[in-house]
Amino acid sequence: MTEKMTEKIKETQKGKQMAKNLSSQFLELAKPTKQKFLFPNHFISTQDLTREQILSLLNTATLLGQALKQGDKNSDDSQGAAGPTKLPPLLANKTIINLFFENSTRTRTSFDLAVRKLGGSTLNFASSTSSVEKGETLVDTAKNIVAMGAHGIVVRHSSAGSPQFLASNLEIPVINAGDGFHEHPTQALLDAFTMREKLGDLAGKRVVILGDIAHSRVARSNIHVLKKLGATVAVSGPPTLLPPNPEALGVESSFRVESLLESADVVMTLRIQRERQNKMQLPSLDEYTRFWGLTKERASRLKPGAIILHPGPINRGVEVDAEVADGDRSVILHQVASGILVRMAVLAHVCEPKGTAQWLAEVSGQSSSQSTSRSTSGGVS
Repeated sequence: MTEKMTEKIKETQKGKQMAKNLSSQFLELAKPTKQKFLFPNHFISTQDLTREQILSLLNTATLLGQALKQGDKNSDDSQGAAGPTKLPPLLANKTIINLFFENSTRTRTSFDLAVRKLGGSTLNFASSTSSVEKGETLVDTAKNIVAMGAHGIVVRHSSAGSPQFLASNLEIPVINAGDGFHEHPTQALLDAFTMREKLGDLAGKRVVILGDIAHSRVARSNIHVLKKLGATVAVSGPPTLLPPNPEALGVESSFRVESLLESADVVMTLRIQRERQNKMQLPSLDEYTRFWGLTKERASRLKPGAIILHPGPINRGVEVDAEVADGDRSVILHQVASGILVRMAVLAHVCEPKGTAQWLAEVSGQSSSQSTSRSTSGGVS
């Protein structure tokens, strides 16, 4: 048996075990909750997720990525490839509405692509051209969309709590794409997915988040996810842009960036969210860059293998130097690609739980069949 074939069998066995575990775990995790707005009925907050639910979503994203990769190859040897070989049309005949009341490029486009790759269709709602401008309330807008036959709503809103409010008033799944200062749960999952792909198990890893922590829903969601996965988190930024008591979140904090960088496995820089700030909170962007920006000199302090993330959009030359953002340590574009897989997993779990459980069971059986076939045909090298 060749070394290459042995490695393929190991990969297949790993994929089989992952799918088998997910299939059984999924049925347990997908049981309806007593509180209507909690996962898996909706996807509102990472704070409400258990470690097992987070891992289930991340592992489902991995399997969907394998299926997507094999489908893109469309080669003669795809039948012998490790993992699932066909992307499941889990959202076939379903319409998902992107209900965005704030500007977005990555998140909205990512959800749009995620739905389409799972066989569904999307409609993008623009508040500036809707009846909201005429005084219609958020819940009335959503209920009218539901009445038109929508099967799920992805919502972004400037008011914290808006997705939970909708989830409590609607009979279809609601997915939070960012609500005010509160949370951005799919961003945190895609960040964790990216870290795991680059660094492996996050238990014991050290993640440093730099920048506007006080106004960042990304920071909050990441802290919840990373702590549940066993990572330690430290934050740094101007005193005016840190929460009054960061330690209450279970993180370390420092006003000096340099004191945190050398021990970091991951550095995540955040955009300065000027639209959510009081103008007196930051004297100037130049001052921010001077003391807290991830410059080339500061990045040189990172240990070998450390990676740099940014949720976007990037203000080049402010929170991170252009050379650093485009450097070898940067996984920023990898985050963007990961976002599609993670959002596919969230949509599958929330909008089609039974079909997803069935697909995971099929993947487990498929992997088992492939492994047996290879073992039989490849016994002699």
